[in-house]
Amino acid sequence: MTHIFEVENIKCGGCMNTIRKGLEQMQGVKAAQPENEHGTVTVDFDEQEVSAADIGLKLSDMGYPLLGENNFGKKAKSFVSCMIGRVTAE
Repeated sequence: MTHIFEVENIKCGGCMNTIRKGLEQMQGVKAAQPENEHGTVTVDFDEQEVSAADIGLKLSDMGYPLLGENNFGKKAKSFVSCMIGRVTAE
């Protein structure tokens, strides 16, 4: 199944790298493609192994909550994730 998640706090390539790596480590996620310009993440996953809700929670845990679910703590966490993504870029 492919699902497009609208998320907040994607600022740069570091953020996109963090999101892609974080989601692709989840069991059942085949591919994740974040898009900075539109604030979306397209995820191809196996519904029998992981749910869209699980993916949404993982995004939020990384600092990239679903549209409308943002708060100060998640914004701060996204800055940390962004920097890690920049340092660990492939």
